[in-house]
Amino acid sequence: MIDLPIYDSSGKKIDSLKIDEQTLGGEIRHALLKQAYVITHGNQRQGSARSKSRGDIEGSTRKLFKQKGTGNARAGAVRTPIRKGGGAAFKKTRTREDFRHDLPKKMRRLANRNALLAKLVDNEVKCFAALDFKAPKTSEFAKMMASVGIDRTCLVATNKSNQNAMLSARNVAGVDVCRIDQLNVFSMLNHRYLVVDKAALMSFLDETCYAGSEGDDAPAAAPAKTAAATTAKTPKAPKAKKEAV
Repeated sequence: MIDLPIYDSSGKKIDSLKIDEQTLGGEIRHALLKQAYVITHGNQRQGSARSKSRGDIEGSTRKLFKQKGTGNARAGAVRTPIRKGGGAAFKKTRTREDFRHDLPKKMRRLANRNALLAKLVDNEVKCFAALDFKAPKTSEFAKMMASVGIDRTCLVATNKSNQNAMLSARNVAGVDVCRIDQLNVFSMLNHRYLVVDKAALMSFLDETCYAGSEGDDAPAAAPAKTAAATTAKTPKAPKAKKEAV
């Protein structure tokens, strides 16, 4: 069991939280963390790098000087690849390169929880009882970070409803903010410290933080039909046949 201290806004330890390592993977899986990190990093690549050949470069095609008699090496146009500012010898011809790779869902979730375990083992998780701010105040947030000894890069994860904490932290140098349901291995490993509040951390551990995010993407219910549209049409009475004379 990991004993995680809980701090108040002044940096004083007021409680502790016991976390079972088995819920976070049991042990730190370095190969899995690296695989998830590399895939997430590669998925962010735009893949739109381009280069120009000598035919795409703007410039004259005139021969710089005559072929013989000058003592210089033979030279053609200024756009040749061997000259500064010339085109590339083998330009990139693809319109777009795709560097995206998929990671299985179970591996991705295990990597996210295993990254949190690595932070807990290294004492790099600072958990507060609550991140309550009456109004967005950057100076108050900076004092909270200094009270628990945060002197390097920091990632703040909290519930999406805690807007005052997000606005208070976003202007601090070296501090990034994310929602607790968007916490991932790439963002955790890119920062030295992780700052969370107790309620957000508990929701991440028991996976209740994902319930609201899935509901937001649910399609809206179809509008109810009006009573006029649902009423059945009464069949018309058949016309009487004319009797033959």
